Amino acid sequence: MDAITPKSKVTADTHSHVVRPAEMEWKPTRFPGCEVKTLLMDPQTGLMTALMRFAPGAVLPDHEHVNVEQTYVLEGRLVDKEGPAEGIEAKTGEFIWREVGSRHVAWCPEGGLMLAIFQVPNKFYEADGRITDSAGKIWDETWGHTGKG
Repeated sequence: MDAITPKSKVTADTHSHVVRPAEMEWKPTRFPGCEVKTLLMDPQTGLMTALMRFAPGAVLPDHEHVNVEQTYVLEGRLVDKEGPAEGIEAKTGEFIWREVGSRHVAWCPEGGLMLAIFQVPNKFYEADGRITDSAGKIWDETWGHTGKG
């Protein structure tokens, strides 16, 4: 047994997980024009990898990246509509990552398809003062245990 082999027997269901996005349904989000295929989600830590599809003009409202976010643009472009980096854009074939605590409004003028990796869910700032996650749950109640944010 080498140094990286665990003492218990490794099996396919405890080691490698094949995800077949082509066989998955697009799920609507609470943000108009934004759909998702969740490839990986850890409900304890909030780690998530997802394919995100945006209709032309779709907007992700005011949100903060609690930890580093990574996005690879497969189709279209992702533009900062509002925020400190207003106007910055990532186009097809480009990769953008956001630092801890970065906050903005993002949109896809012509629509787009992205591969997004979140270490902890974003905080969305609601008009009524609540801070929620992408599902609309109160962020601190749902993700405060992660020690982030």
